[in-house]
Amino acid sequence: MSAPTSPTDLYHHSLHLLLDKDIDAWVALWAEDGLMEFPFAPDGWPRRLEGKEAVAAYMRHYPDHIDLHDFPDLRIHETTDPRTIVVEMRGVGRLVESDAPFDMTYIAVVTVHDGHITSYRDYWNPLGVQQPGADFTRSSR
Repeated sequence: MSAPTSPTDLYHHSLHLLLDKDIDAWVALWAEDGLMEFPFAPDGWPRRLEGKEAVAAYMRHYPDHIDLHDFPDLRIHETTDPRTIVVEMRGVGRLVESDAPFDMTYIAVVTVHDGHITSYRDYWNPLGVQQPGADFTRSSR
């Protein structure tokens, strides 16, 4: 089955892939030159990932550290650009290392072109990664 092409449908599909822990399929939704940005990233965390390979490397260990269970409070807003959506949501689950609850708030601005994510600005809450076991990037902080 091919991935949906509208930004809203593609985003819903991407969330199902994250819940299924299918990171390879999630990365396949990206354009080769896709750009992922984290404007609120704390020191030691990446602020900009350029290209599908960089996104893949960033997400590779995500399921080993964060076990997502749901994305409640999901709201997707269409914009005047039919390729771009604004997403409000929470990601809830548990931290694998400590079994502590995980509850992160996100706002994302996502642009899709030809059925692939070309831009993803992720305004996640940096306070949520201060918990032990939340650093899935294996950064050198």
